Amino acid sequence: MTPTHTDKSYEAELSGLRDRLLEMGGLVERAIDASVRAITERDTALAQSVKTGDREINRMEVEIDNGCRRILALRQPAASDLRFITTALKIVTDLERMGDLAVNIAERAMELNQTPPVAPMHDLSKLADLSEAQLKKALDAFVTHDVEEAEEVMHRDDLLDALYLKIFNDLLAIMMEDSRQIRRATAIMFAAKHLERFGDHATNLAEMVVYMVRGTDVRHPRSRGEDVPPHQA
Repeated sequence: MTPTHTDKSYEAELSGLRDRLLEMGGLVERAIDASVRAITERDTALAQSVKTGDREINRMEVEIDNGCRRILALRQPAASDLRFITTALKIVTDLERMGDLAVNIAERAMELNQTPPVAPMHDLSKLADLSEAQLKKALDAFVTHDVEEAEEVMHRDDLLDALYLKIFNDLLAIMMEDSRQIRRATAIMFAAKHLERFGDHATNLAEMVVYMVRGTDVRHPRSRGEDVPPHQA
């Protein structure tokens, strides 16, 4: 459950911060969806709109970052509020990088749309859907302070990795069968890798939620000499 405060202005600041993070997350979700559709639907104008829209994502990163730092300076939060603010600072960075990945995919789309299609790319769309779902679930967990939902995001990252590997192998087979497809297949391979990295950022968000709620850092367990869960191996 999200904490509440007797200081209504302070609570309004925290609530506004949550709302802005969700708004930024929504922009990132739409950007990644549009960038992949720009490939599968061969829509160069849509790809260009992703590149143009990234300016708003970058602007929101600066705005939210400044808002967090203002709360830290003026409110001097402690305990769970301090973890909330520091988590928000990290989340906004991951969201901005996810927006950059959407732009990278859009650039691949603009390149691919100048050439004949390689093959049906249903798995690429499926990978995008999984990535978007991971981001939405991670943000929901952040807003509701739901550790179980965050842990589900962390475990489901294996599904994205497996699907990325399938796409990689399928494209590799295409390139081996027809060397003329190498350039186009490689571009799609890069797009798939960007989606896999998008999923990694969603996992980062989920790990930060666990820290925010429990005060437990679950990142990089191997570096701390801990047993590594299967989804982090």
